[in-house]
Amino acid sequence: MKTIDIVSMPPLKRFGYRLATGVKHLPQGLRQMSAAVWRGMRKRAAGIRDAAKEYGSMFREGDVRTRLSYGIMGTGCFLRGQLVKGLMYLFLQAAFIVYMATFGLSRLALLPSLGKAVKQEVWNEKLQIYEYIQGDNSMLILLFSVLTLFILFAFLGAYFASVRTAFRNQELMENGHRPPGFLADLRHLIDNRLHVAFLTPPIFGVFLFTILPLIFMILIAFTNYDSAHQPPGTLFTWVGFENFKNIFWSNPIQSQTFAGIFRWTLVWAFFATFSNYILGMILALMINKKGIRFKKLWRTIFIVTIAVPQFVSLLLMSRLLADQGALNVLLGQLGIERIPFLTNAIWARITVIVVNIWVGIPYTMLITSGILMNIPAELYESARSDGAGVMKTFSKITLPYMLFVTTPYLITQFIGNINNFNVIYLLSGGGPLSLDYYQAGKTDLLVTWLYKLTVNNQDYTLASAIGIIIFVVSAVLSLVVFNLSASTRKEDTFQ
Repeated sequence: MKTIDIVSMPPLKRFGYRLATGVKHLPQGLRQMSAAVWRGMRKRAAGIRDAAKEYGSMFREGDVRTRLSYGIMGTGCFLRGQLVKGLMYLFLQAAFIVYMATFGLSRLALLPSLGKAVKQEVWNEKLQIYEYIQGDNSMLILLFSVLTLFILFAFLGAYFASVRTAFRNQELMENGHRPPGFLADLRHLIDNRLHVAFLTPPIFGVFLFTILPLIFMILIAFTNYDSAHQPPGTLFTWVGFENFKNIFWSNPIQSQTFAGIFRWTLVWAFFATFSNYILGMILALMINKKGIRFKKLWRTIFIVTIAVPQFVSLLLMSRLLADQGALNVLLGQLGIERIPFLTNAIWARITVIVVNIWVGIPYTMLITSGILMNIPAELYESARSDGAGVMKTFSKITLPYMLFVTTPYLITQFIGNINNFNVIYLLSGGGPLSLDYYQAGKTDLLVTWLYKLTVNNQDYTLASAIGIIIFVVSAVLSLVVFNLSASTRKEDTFQ
């Protein structure tokens, strides 16, 4: 279909056509993403192979001092005058050997089983009391095993850097140059590689406080760490993909709960995103329309609502809409039947969407106001001279421009609403509860269900598996939709 035919369609028909086209190309996008991942893996494997060849070549071409650095780190440095750097490499190797010998290897040895000895009660004949012998702790074994693997990979990086430095020093001396000393390296770091010095501590923090816990929690999904397996009293073990099978088909109640909550999560994310977006845009258009007086006053009124913390507003609305809340009491006094805003599944879902519109529109109004002010006025003047009405102007100029500019924002908002914990938990608590669901209510999202499983039931394995599913869904939707959007394919259109 030609572009002119698409542009001439009615707005709803054009939206349906583009949605159908996006769904049609979704498998292609997934294939392209999979192919890109496969190419990246092959490139990484080729890089490892080339590095192995390079280090083998350096060993063959290296002299005695260079070859010694393959066994004793830093030898190629302090034997060529780089005493401080060589001692640093040597100290790093000694510290690694001590760590692995005293702690690391024992943790890695227990990783396949996650522990063998359990906490035991033993009678002490001398003291005439029972004593408890501490057993293995599966959680600590897993955590320290992951940490040890991180340390191992970091050490390998330092080891290869030591070998490369030794070979580079050999080349410098063969060419009649002296290897730089510690002060020269320090000056070079400050003058030319200051970014490395500044970025190293944050990167270390990211690995320690983000990537390490993330990998630990991913691995939890492949164990049976739940309320019945609480270390150190009871060990947990590896169960493979059993938790994922329970979620998708093996466990009827869990799979039914997941399917229902997943459908509601997508419905909630759609309405919570686009209702705020469209209504916020309309509000911004009304305020910015020529002839509207007191524009600054109207903007201020809506901006002031943002000053109230969202959790305060949500808790207030929760009390207001309760069965015995102020609104239902007022309805009862007026002779109107009380409305189960938060205790009926349909009413509760409608309520959380409406309240989210109330607390979310001011943010969208601010974002769209700035974009609307930047739409060229000549486009509207040309449209008016051609006889276009308000709706035609909105559907042909305003909405396409807004969608083009704000597509990344919409993707971010949609993913944010998939994980919108605050609105659901503070307003409805995930309720009303249902016997058809496993530890969940009718307004629970995947993220609130995950929270309940973790905090209330200590079902860490199921919660971790759900977290992985949320990540996969969010990542796939973000990457595919963004790459299919006009913001990416027609980047220079509105320049």
